[in-house]
Amino acid sequence: MKLSSIIRIGWITALLAALTLMAANLILGDLNQDEGWYLYAARLVAEGKLPYRDFAYTQGPLLPLVYAPARPLIAAWGLGAGRLVTTMLGLGSALLAACLASRLAPRGMARATALLAFTLAAVNVYQSYYTTVVKTYSLTALLITGGFLALHTAWRRQSGRPAWLAGILMALAAATRSSAAPALLLTLIVLWVGRKAGPRLWIHFAAAGLLTSIAVFLPFLAMAPESFWFHVVRYHTMREPGAWAMVYKIGFLSRTIQAYFVPTVLACLCFIRPRKSATDEALQPAAVLTGRAIWLTLPCITLLHLAAPFPYDDYQVFIFPLAAAGLAALAMRRLADSRAGATRLALMWLLLCGLAAVSSPLNQEWVIQGRDRIWWRIKDTPPLFKLHAAGRLISSLTQPGDPLLTQDPYLAVEADRRLPYGLELGQFCYFPEMARERAEKLHVMNRDMMTELLSDCRAPLAALSGYAFAMEAPWIRPTTEQDQEIFNELIDRHYNPLMEIHDFGQAATTLRILIRRRNHAREDQTP
Repeated sequence: MKLSSIIRIGWITALLAALTLMAANLILGDLNQDEGWYLYAARLVAEGKLPYRDFAYTQGPLLPLVYAPARPLIAAWGLGAGRLVTTMLGLGSALLAACLASRLAPRGMARATALLAFTLAAVNVYQSYYTTVVKTYSLTALLITGGFLALHTAWRRQSGRPAWLAGILMALAAATRSSAAPALLLTLIVLWVGRKAGPRLWIHFAAAGLLTSIAVFLPFLAMAPESFWFHVVRYHTMREPGAWAMVYKIGFLSRTIQAYFVPTVLACLCFIRPRKSATDEALQPAAVLTGRAIWLTLPCITLLHLAAPFPYDDYQVFIFPLAAAGLAALAMRRLADSRAGATRLALMWLLLCGLAAVSSPLNQEWVIQGRDRIWWRIKDTPPLFKLHAAGRLISSLTQPGDPLLTQDPYLAVEADRRLPYGLELGQFCYFPEMARERAEKLHVMNRDMMTELLSDCRAPLAALSGYAFAMEAPWIRPTTEQDQEIFNELIDRHYNPLMEIHDFGQAATTLRILIRRRNHAREDQTP
């Protein structure tokens, strides 16, 4: 069989595997609290409001602006529609990684290298889940990978236009997730050092990045300087891990290796066997310079994530398509010496990625709720379907425009109802010790404001999961027992229990749905 036919079969297999994982994660994947407040922010933007100025939002402003046009789809289909948009962005980032890898590949190995990069980026249950649930990762990955693809084009063509595009895309990536910002600066350094290969490219890139950053960030900074600075910068640096800091960092490294074990093994093989193939001489300067920018950016962003007070392994998701492209090209140079060898290498790692996906412990979370002694507990309903049922119930008991008292914003998204002002960040909205004037500027709740809201809330329904009144921001520590008692007493005073939904949402807590007492409803209508 011809090598081209074998590669084609490999691509069909990889695409089917990637789409299967994405569909499984979209339908069966566990809910994540962040999904709600990201989509609710997009709704507010679609209604003409802006982050920082009108509501609290703790990332760069781009994601709600991008998702806002999908508002009609999300209003009709809820969280599932938001996941579909995210999945398309995630798939796009994997395809861009394949395209970038083909440009970085040794001569004659472009198609096999592209297949390997796509396989690493898309045939991975962990990566698939976090580029399916609604977070910043898919959009950031698409932008930053596209930026490096445009960068390679600029070097190859010695053209300023692709350099402009690269600068724009990388600046937009930083406007989606702030930890992507180092890519812009580090790439500029590589462009400056390699300016003999393209003496004007660094000027075009720097100008595009600077102007885009000004255009995106300056309006929000001008409209709400204190809120913008707090939510985008200060909020992420105020948590203190204390004596357990090193444990969290070791855990970050351990879980990252577990999530990307197959790519990690491939990277180790590349460095254990640094044999150069005869095709190395065929590498173009553009591929060499782009590779340098990639391999400088990846460890720097990883170190930035590691330096966070509480580093989470999923922070790495948005840079992994870029890592897959660089690693695929490196593997072909180090481990393959012909087109046939490159094809075998790509197919072998497609098989390994497939086996790793089938054996991933994350798969059982699609159907398993946990373990009761020696018995596995099977989920009675996929979490997304359970959310949909809860949303339909809330919609049937309320009117359009009614507020929903909840700290689970994905319920408001699913039911297409509003959150009371100040609860837009869900479980992260409660800053008990913050002065009222500052809390009002930052659009969050302090202790007095939360008490007043619960004392005089006009929401006809309350939907309270285990995340309700559970944590204090920005430290993300448990709410005091005294505060919880006060808040729950106010809920009991104004609301009657309606029903409970067990094993609901993230962490499978119990969702309590409560209906406002009729005597309070009559009082609300009294002029």
